[in-house]
Amino acid sequence: MAENGSKPDRDAVLDELRNAQKLIVVTHENPDGDALGSLVAMQEILVALGKDSLLFIGPDDFPLPYEYRFFPLNHLVTAPPNDLEERTIVFLDCGNLDRNPAEALRRSSARIINIDHHHDNTAFGTVNYVLAGASCTAEIVWDLAKALGVEPSSTIAEALYVGLITDTGRFMYENTGRCAHVMAAELIEAGVDVHEIYRRVYEGIPYGKLALLARGLAKIERYDHGQLTLTSLTEQDFLESGAEESYSEGVIDHLRALNGTAVAALIRDRLGAGDDGRPRKVSLRAGDNRVDVSVIARAQGGGGHKQAAGFATALSREELVAFLREQIASQL
Repeated sequence: MAENGSKPDRDAVLDELRNAQKLIVVTHENPDGDALGSLVAMQEILVALGKDSLLFIGPDDFPLPYEYRFFPLNHLVTAPPNDLEERTIVFLDCGNLDRNPAEALRRSSARIINIDHHHDNTAFGTVNYVLAGASCTAEIVWDLAKALGVEPSSTIAEALYVGLITDTGRFMYENTGRCAHVMAAELIEAGVDVHEIYRRVYEGIPYGKLALLARGLAKIERYDHGQLTLTSLTEQDFLESGAEESYSEGVIDHLRALNGTAVAALIRDRLGAGDDGRPRKVSLRAGDNRVDVSVIARAQGGGGHKQAAGFATALSREELVAFLREQIASQL
């Protein structure tokens, strides 16, 4: 893997995208704004280049979070196509192969283009372009689109802007650099309506999401002088709130903002899941620079960024709390 996304890596990816005629674009399970934005934008870029390209999202990831349902999913497939072996697979925003739900897409003989910004990416591709310094994968896709000579349609520009604002926390996270702001300006020039995108992604909140947030805030606990701030959401919380699983997104940001928090954690039941023996999902956010939460997540088979990571687990709540306290203490 190239630590800084070297020019040879970029050139190799551009050559692959130019030369491949049949492709399929994929991302990780439970896709967030950057994953979906990068996925939709790359699909539109490849179609603009005249490629035979399909967009794959697994059936278990539907319905998508309400804030992303405005994305057009052109040439969508929810199962690997019969001609998969003929297609180059473009993985976007995916740190390792296990994060994609379709086993057929993880076959060893596949030709894979791996485009990502996670610092712990396992370089699983035939060609890897991993730019850990990028604010989001959408930033990398935007650069590739320009190099390929593709003018941004409204769909491409909006999808990339969503990826940018969600992975930078509306330009508030530490990963927000000069390139992120330049990209935003260029996308606005391309026609992005900033207020309309903000309204779609952050407003129009369903009542169930607010009711779920209230339950999460009511159950906040703090450990070790506030270094660990956590809450939990049970299946009963979701059912009584009338909330979809994706409505828990954003709860953890309120915990992270609490003064003195080194790590914020949200423990939630996986609705209708757990067949893999891991019925709980844990989301982690760093409150500052003291703790790398991706290290904690990897210890349980998960992954992510230094400031935002997660994992699924079979540990009980009590075991989880003990594990998190121990892991945080080891870094402080």
